[in-house]
Amino acid sequence: MINQQTCFTAFNASIENYSLPERFTFPFCYQPHPLCILASQELQQQLENNQQYQQLFAGTGKMFGVLIVKNKQDEIGYLAAFSGKLVTHAPRQTSLDVLLNDSTINFVPAIFDIDEQGDFFHSENLVINQLNAQVEKLVVNLQLQEYQHELNQRLEQQNEQLEQHRHLMTINKQARKIKRSQVRATLAEDKLAERLKQLAQASINDKNQLRDLKLHWSDVITQAQQKLMVLTDEINAIKTQRKKLSIRLQKKLFKKYRLLNSAGIEKDVFELFKESTFPIPPAGTGDCAAPKLLQYAFQQDLTPLAMAEFWWGQAPKSEIRQHKNFYAACSGKCQPILPHMLAGIDVDENPLLKNPAQGKALPIIYQDEHIVVVNKPNEFLSVPGKNIEDSVYLRIKQQFPQATGSLIVHRLDMSTSGVMVLALTKRGQKDLQQQFIKRLIKKRYIALLEGDIGKISANLQGEINLPLRGDLDDRPRQRVCYEQGKQAKTTWQVIDTIEGKTKLYLYPETGRTHQLRVHCAHPQGLNLPILGDDLYGHQTEQRLHLHAQRLVLNHPVTKKTMTFEVDADF
Repeated sequence: MINQQTCFTAFNASIENYSLPERFTFPFCYQPHPLCILASQELQQQLENNQQYQQLFAGTGKMFGVLIVKNKQDEIGYLAAFSGKLVTHAPRQTSLDVLLNDSTINFVPAIFDIDEQGDFFHSENLVINQLNAQVEKLVVNLQLQEYQHELNQRLEQQNEQLEQHRHLMTINKQARKIKRSQVRATLAEDKLAERLKQLAQASINDKNQLRDLKLHWSDVITQAQQKLMVLTDEINAIKTQRKKLSIRLQKKLFKKYRLLNSAGIEKDVFELFKESTFPIPPAGTGDCAAPKLLQYAFQQDLTPLAMAEFWWGQAPKSEIRQHKNFYAACSGKCQPILPHMLAGIDVDENPLLKNPAQGKALPIIYQDEHIVVVNKPNEFLSVPGKNIEDSVYLRIKQQFPQATGSLIVHRLDMSTSGVMVLALTKRGQKDLQQQFIKRLIKKRYIALLEGDIGKISANLQGEINLPLRGDLDDRPRQRVCYEQGKQAKTTWQVIDTIEGKTKLYLYPETGRTHQLRVHCAHPQGLNLPILGDDLYGHQTEQRLHLHAQRLVLNHPVTKKTMTFEVDADF
């Protein structure tokens, strides 16, 4: 067991010159308070000095969190936590408990410890695992594979014969058409009617043969399906039972995660997710660092002052996580529960509710009857957001009230600046949309990367192909995913190296969300984040150094090729 009395950690360094936070951290968008940075550095030093943790994180990584707190004696210290569990492939005797007890790192305990409190989980999970084993055994049944192969063959044979007959019907129809023309020109009236009747009957015969062929193959395929269904029905029945048990177990498990707030009010995870967009909590909800830290602080009557989370170790293959970099709390698991846990605490304002475009002009670089082209500033929405209406769309709609088009035909990320075209007429809208769909419009971006690409690659240009999909647990972040991701292709060309940073052109051939940002930052891409990228790089006070510098399109009416360029201001 973790000794809960040792989780409060005093700072090793003096904090006399540090001012305390005025309000608690808004967990979903923040710059870490200096005390959080200091606490993180002390925790990171302990991780580096602990050989057991060095072994544990070989080839993997994890999110850690620190919570600055004040105890009843008005002493300032911090709590430490990790997200999820510490999984080790070492022998049983070097389990998590041994690692923690032998370590000087005092992590707060889990909100609900399945190993110690989850007897119901282990017994019910055993039943689910037994069902898994049954499914696996049935799936590899040779008879099942034989029947599936037979069904596939019958389907192929059906399609082949039906296609052959339809092709024959087409040939016969053309031949009859020619024959009708011939007999109308050569036969007498009395013989013509009989001949045309014969040709019509030939057409009917072709159709009847197609009908009979379909009925034949319907019977053959039904027989093959019935043989297969004897086995698949058994598998599906077990899967249905397994799904019901899993949902019931998950619901029971999440009801054990009873989350506190400063007023001592408890609510379970399942209850907190009921009103969210996705009412079924994702696996691992309640095991993130943030709720663990707050739960322990409330249980021990400690006052939370500020919080920060950082990634330690190697990034997962599908995600972009920078070693030692700070990250906001995840949206999928923590968004529905942290507002409850922070109720009654004076929290920083949500910066996402502030209009970043306030006071910024939207320069128009070209306009005519059908299109308007603007130079969108950075931190300026393309379309109205959930909380902010001010956007390129709204500004242009107000400036061109006579516009009949929907205006928006493409978008730029809020943090990206540069050239953006809008349609003022329905004709312009339809044509431009087709140009984007057919990838006839050419785009060129300028970006400044965090480091010198010459130190990691001898190439000055290249191509990146990494399929992307949204991170369902942490929107709006994107993941690289070869199974479910959409194709994303970017070509790049180095322009210059400036004070250790790489300036380059980026040419997106597809238009996926955050495509350029992910392709630059991902280890299989350029492995260098764009400077100022708060999602995939390092948080700074600088802007995202990504600018849509050139847009080449055909005018929707005149068809003239038009090129629009605006240089970046970084």
